[in-house]
Amino acid sequence: MTQGPDTSVVRYRPHHFLCSLGFEGKGYSPDFAANMTAIVMGRLRSTGGDATRITVTGSVDDICRPCPKRRGQLCTSQTKIDRLDAAHAAALSLAPGDTLTWGEGLRRIRAAVPPGSLKTLCAGCEWEPYGMCEAALVRLHNSPAIP
Repeated sequence: MTQGPDTSVVRYRPHHFLCSLGFEGKGYSPDFAANMTAIVMGRLRSTGGDATRITVTGSVDDICRPCPKRRGQLCTSQTKIDRLDAAHAAALSLAPGDTLTWGEGLRRIRAAVPPGSLKTLCAGCEWEPYGMCEAALVRLHNSPAIP
């Protein structure tokens, strides 16, 4: 009997750690927003931080699955995505194949990404100008404890 993918593990490309921090229920399409809501709010935020494992990938991940910009294993904005992933992987010390929890991801973000740095780190992201991620980053830095 063959086993399907391990549904207890979420597959994430590096830039989705910060996207998940700032996510407020909006997205590129209703299917994308529903999927991201299920993963971020349903699995990561609601479980206390360390209950869900995340495996870092260098390509399409669980967040990308229903994205209207996805074309197979690539994105219509692949150059921008590659740049964001490289910058976020370097900032958070992530590499494809790494496995960590959401709580560990939050601890890495807090240690490595100071408020005010997203304009540079997330340069080119169409969501950055809205300030959701920056506000979430400030809240993370001001919180007394990370799960």
